[in-house]
Amino acid sequence: MKMRMKSEQYELLAKQAVALIESEPDLIANLANISALLSLELTDVNWVGFYLVKGDELVLGPFQGKPACVRIPLGRGVCGSAALDERVLRIDDVHQFEGHIACDAASNSELVVPFKIDGEIAGVLDIDSPFVKRFTEVDEKGLVIMMKQVENVLNSHTNNSEFLD
Repeated sequence: MKMRMKSEQYELLAKQAVALIESEPDLIANLANISALLSLELTDVNWVGFYLVKGDELVLGPFQGKPACVRIPLGRGVCGSAALDERVLRIDDVHQFEGHIACDAASNSELVVPFKIDGEIAGVLDIDSPFVKRFTEVDEKGLVIMMKQVENVLNSHTNNSEFLD
C-alpha cells in the first residue's frame, strides 16, 4: 500500500528520479520515466505529467493519466500561469482558480512546478488530484527539490534544446 509522502520519502524519490535520467540524454524519455515514477509513488493523484514550452504556449508532454489538454496558452490556467510567472502554484481547489482549464472534471487540486533548461523556462511538472487540498507544503517542497535536481541533470545533457523552441 502506498503511504503519503513525507520529506524523507521525497528525498528518496528525488534520488530515484535522478538515477532514472542521469545516463539518458533524451528529454522526452526522461520526462516519461519521471511521470511514471511519480504516478507509481504518489497517492491520491489522478494525473502526473509535463507540459513543454513551445513559443507562447505549453504543449502536452509525457504523462500518466487520462487524455489531457494538448495546448495551453502561457498565462492561462494553473499550468500556463505557473510557466509565465516561473513560479510554483499549489492550488487547494482548482475550481476557485480564475481561468482554470478543466481538462479532467475529476481534478480538484493541483501542484505545478516549472523547470528550466539553459536558463529558460522549458516546461512544467503538473500533478492533479481528485481531492481538494491534496497537496501540502511538504509535497510542494519535496517536489520542488526533486525538480531542481532533475533540472540539474537535464541541463547537463546537451541535446535537450532540440525539443524546445
